[in-house]
Amino acid sequence: MSGHATKSSPSAPDALAGDAMGTGGLVFTVLAALAPLTLIVAVAPLHFLKGGASVPGGYLVAGVVMALFAVGFMTMSRYVRNAGAFYATISRGIGKPAGSGAAMLAIVAYNALQISTYGALGVYATETFKNYFHRDVPWYVFALVCVVLVGWLGYRGIHTSSRILGVLLVLETAVLAVLAVYVLTKGGAGHWSAESFAPAKVLNPGNGAMFALVAGAFMGFEATAIFSEEARGGIRTVRRATYTAVGFIAVFYAFITWVIVMAYGTDKIAAAAEKDPVNLVVTVFDTYVPAPITEVMHVLLLTSAFAALLALHNAANRYFFALGREGLLPRALGRVQPRTKAPWTAGLLQSILAVVAVAAFAAFGLDPYLGLLLWGSALGFLGIITLWALCCVAIIRFLRRTAPEAGLFRTTIAPGLSFLALAVVLFLVLSNLPLLTGAGTVTNLLIVGVGVAAVAAGVARALYLRARSPQRYAVLAQTSVDEPPAGREELVAGNA
Repeated sequence: MSGHATKSSPSAPDALAGDAMGTGGLVFTVLAALAPLTLIVAVAPLHFLKGGASVPGGYLVAGVVMALFAVGFMTMSRYVRNAGAFYATISRGIGKPAGSGAAMLAIVAYNALQISTYGALGVYATETFKNYFHRDVPWYVFALVCVVLVGWLGYRGIHTSSRILGVLLVLETAVLAVLAVYVLTKGGAGHWSAESFAPAKVLNPGNGAMFALVAGAFMGFEATAIFSEEARGGIRTVRRATYTAVGFIAVFYAFITWVIVMAYGTDKIAAAAEKDPVNLVVTVFDTYVPAPITEVMHVLLLTSAFAALLALHNAANRYFFALGREGLLPRALGRVQPRTKAPWTAGLLQSILAVVAVAAFAAFGLDPYLGLLLWGSALGFLGIITLWALCCVAIIRFLRRTAPEAGLFRTTIAPGLSFLALAVVLFLVLSNLPLLTGAGTVTNLLIVGVGVAAVAAGVARALYLRARSPQRYAVLAQTSVDEPPAGREELVAGNA
């Protein structure tokens, strides 16, 4: 490891709001970014199209891979507590040029995920407004209004955001739970089966495309580490929140998708997804639950997308903040609002980028769903998976060299196995990129090219600082916020 970690106090003028979130708030913030209702209604049909009845088991397999990744990542977080989680981890393990390249890729990935979600929200809002008020309003009007609202809530601080995200997450999870109760109470299609979890069926080589898609359901769970500087109780809170998030995603999504399989039947779900993927889950609502609940579900699709926007906004602006604080990006991005400790300049930049992207898609008449949503989410997905894999390598190198006392499983076996699995997933994603983007070769090459260019720009920036400003280079990725004393979280757990 080059250099020594620079300890930072939560009371420092450039520090984020320490002790801002307990385990519950952190879990809500991370899970809200995943937009469970939106994923099940709008994305899971594509999973069924490629995996049929194997999808529920696929979530459990992906959950095991992510749990192995989390073991190493959380062990690493004991030694690196920094809002630029991927950046700090990869810098400490592989080197500052690689970490700087990872930092730029993370910025592109999180911004792509966040901005692309405005496409989904715009489409949902336009349809909902037309249904209730019989007026056509362009999708970008709703998107731009939400850019302002998300930016304002981000400026208000993580306290406000986590409360709102908690409420919205509970509502969208509840409507899916209600659907499950109705389907199971009515007996589904009449034949219950555990075939969806049979290893021979789930691990069939023909399910490669399904696994490439299912892995995306976990995209963003690692953001617990991004908020580690603001977590009450330090790494203990982050660790609990991370394992809770992984467990929830794997088990809840496996259960809900199994319920959907039971609603159609194991032998009919793939054909139903192929016939009408857009309305696959909506049809289950229409068939099994009272009409008012279906109406509530359509409204909650809007709030689900909004919750994802707010959570991803907070994650993206913390990367801008972390890199500005350490000088990899302009120092102005490292400023926080004195009262709320929110990274306001970073949040403003993230909002401006969103406005530019939405305006560009509107001006050129590009499709907000097939274009903005699919292209942006594919770019974000590729970036996050690449960063997961790089983190595994960095974790092994750092922990084996610096913290062998953590044990062979945490330092080598868990991150090593997750790296192998993630390398396979990355290959599957690249092989099935047209499926993710719905676009041709030129667009797909441009998407990959943006990610490669981001990495190259980050590496070049680090090398420039090493040659021209050795002092600034020396402190890159060295900030690590002081860990609170043991037992501190327990004293305030009641306020989580």
